Amino acid sequence: MVIKSNDPDDLPLVPGVYLLKDSADRILYVGKAKSLKKRVKSYFRSDLDPKTRALMNQFHHLEYIVTDTEKEALILESNLIKKHMPRYNIRLKDDKRYPYIRVTNEKFPRVIITRRVLDDGSYYYGPFTEATTLRRLVKFIKALFKVRDCKNMDGPCLNYQIDLCRAPCDNKISEAEYKRMVDNVSMFFEGKYDQIMDALKEEMMDAAENHEFEKAAVLRDQINSVEDVLEKQKMEFTGDLDQDVIASASDEELACVAVFSVRNGKIIGREDFLMGGGENSSEEKIVTAFLKQYYMGPRHVPSKIILHKDIEDRKLIEEWLSEKREANVGIEVPVEGIEFRLAKMVSKNAQILLNHQKEVKGALVDLKKYLGIAKIPKRIEAYDISNISGQNAVGSMVVFEDGTPKKSAYRRYKIETEGPDDYAMMKEMLTRRFTNLINNQDSEPDLVLVDGGKGQLNIALEVFYSLNINYPVIGLAKEFEHVFIPQTPSPLILPRNSEALLLLQRIRDEAHRFAITYHKQLRSKEFKSSPLDKIPGVGNKRRMLLLKHFGSMENIMNADLDELQQVKGISKKLANIIHDHFDSLNIKKE
Repeated sequence: MVIKSNDPDDLPLVPGVYLLKDSADRILYVGKAKSLKKRVKSYFRSDLDPKTRALMNQFHHLEYIVTDTEKEALILESNLIKKHMPRYNIRLKDDKRYPYIRVTNEKFPRVIITRRVLDDGSYYYGPFTEATTLRRLVKFIKALFKVRDCKNMDGPCLNYQIDLCRAPCDNKISEAEYKRMVDNVSMFFEGKYDQIMDALKEEMMDAAENHEFEKAAVLRDQINSVEDVLEKQKMEFTGDLDQDVIASASDEELACVAVFSVRNGKIIGREDFLMGGGENSSEEKIVTAFLKQYYMGPRHVPSKIILHKDIEDRKLIEEWLSEKREANVGIEVPVEGIEFRLAKMVSKNAQILLNHQKEVKGALVDLKKYLGIAKIPKRIEAYDISNISGQNAVGSMVVFEDGTPKKSAYRRYKIETEGPDDYAMMKEMLTRRFTNLINNQDSEPDLVLVDGGKGQLNIALEVFYSLNINYPVIGLAKEFEHVFIPQTPSPLILPRNSEALLLLQRIRDEAHRFAITYHKQLRSKEFKSSPLDKIPGVGNKRRMLLLKHFGSMENIMNADLDELQQVKGISKKLANIIHDHFDSLNIKKE
């Protein structure tokens, strides 16, 4: 139950969560306390630090929720911070953008990438900060363990034909054997490589003893692939280490956290995070807030967490994580030895990340100055068009916030304009985007970047005029990297080595990459489409039956009625429809 109050003396001396709000009832800060009354009263002292003083200058009233234990308060606090993203809390920036690997809760589980975490019984691994690396990892996993990824189980598909799936949909593999494969996938994501190797070797020996030599050969190849992965690990430590090593770096404007994951004594990955609200905060406070949010989701909790510096609520967080892991979890701050050196290395990486982010922030300040715009362009939207002679034309919109891609805000457009007219295509895309912004009160850009010169810039200005909106907009021409600005006859030439120009180039190139990727997807889909797809009554299952029976598309086209009727599942009526379809298209092969 949520209780409102304006007087901290009204609060009870029990554990709970408090929400500090402004006069518009917006949440400014969420905190947890062992004693609500004692904790909230501390905000009304005279010796507040600058950040807390700024918070209390906006404070109007508070709400609180009583919990049975401080641990329950900690969990509730983390959930509320994630939900409301209060301005004065130290928080993970936009963690919705990070993808997870999902092993589905199905009879024959799939391994897929998702950005939505649901309470559906699936296993989730992540979040991952590098989507490209993640896609490569999942592609490797599917090739290695041959688990399915299709939604429907209508029969063997192309993945089975090219040996990327064991076709549980057609009973090509037993449920027990498939479960062993999925168990290996889970162990791989948890870094339990030795256990995978033992399981694969034992299964290979059993297959060889039973004279299942083809199966043994497949298992041998899987063992070799896992060994290749292990050999590529750059750092290795002694012992059966299962730990995350975490450190932060911050200044008066930014806060960053670096995480190195060590599994079975090997560094298997690293992740970098930006923290909002962490400016001018100590590493103790930043890492405390980070741990509570980072491990709140469905991710693997290691047996040990190594920190560069100590944190608040260490024992409480250990207790919470131990319960989550269902085994003891220790949080340690080493002062010597290999773990101390590792923590120091991670701290150095966090500082490097911070320095990079400061360079980006400097680039944004320089952009404001160079372009003569009213404010620092924290949100930049870039637009590009991709097509071949007007065919499969697509548009892309990418978004950078604080110089970093915000992929959850990316949009792609299937262009309806006919003919090879890039200006008309750009006009269509911008009109659709900004009409939607007006109607749905979407986030507004501080700067709009169009890929192209004066012509594309004028198209953007024309769209803005027609919609009665006004945003700073520039064009960036590829050939000489000239920047075109409204009402300026000559292009702006930025210094070649300036961080501002490099940032614009990076954003423009990302828009181009995103457009090209979508364009290739449409072309590939068109190329892969089968003449059978447009025949009523022929779905994926019947298409596979026809291809399996005749061996090729050409043979299906040339088949007569009697031959078509011989295919299992093809009735006389459907055979006539298929036969008439190819006759009408006049594409039978002579």
